Amino acid sequence: MIKHKCGWCVGDPLYETYHDKEWGVPVYDDDTLFEFLILETFQAGLSWITVLRKRENFRKAFDNFDYKKITQYDQKKIDTLLQDAGIIRNKLKINATITNAQSFIKIQEEFGSFSNYIWGFVDGKPIKNDFKDYRNAPANTSLSDTISKDLKKRGFKFVGSTVIYAHMQATGMVNDHEVSCFRYNEV
Repeated sequence: MIKHKCGWCVGDPLYETYHDKEWGVPVYDDDTLFEFLILETFQAGLSWITVLRKRENFRKAFDNFDYKKITQYDQKKIDTLLQDAGIIRNKLKINATITNAQSFIKIQEEFGSFSNYIWGFVDGKPIKNDFKDYRNAPANTSLSDTISKDLKKRGFKFVGSTVIYAHMQATGMVNDHEVSCFRYNEV
């Protein structure tokens, strides 16, 4: 029996695996939340599949997304990253990753974890939408606007409302699987 999947992932095995196993699954651990936040910031202006294809390279280049290590990156490390063809070599986004790691730790100190902070915007429970077609899902919402503004106020970079909504979708804060998708009720 063939399972119906969200239309955006069909036809690319990497996309389909990501959709089937990760996208929309509620994530409460800080390490994974940070990884997705960084990947989403690098995606800004690009397609998600571009980032997904480079995900393992990003893991290697950014010390497995260890935000404590990333806060210590110096100019030599930045120069090395700018030469790494395996990642998206954008100086502003690389510098933003360092800044975001520092801001991430400040939020952990204030809220006990980044998870407590980010999930607090939805009272700890995913918002379940009911889209028949993925193309009807919004690129941003008033909630992603609010979160984006708060993150920027806290020093984060490249966290516009669209980036934040994509982060919310990826980490299961919102369930935007098509209602006919086999994952809709699983997540």
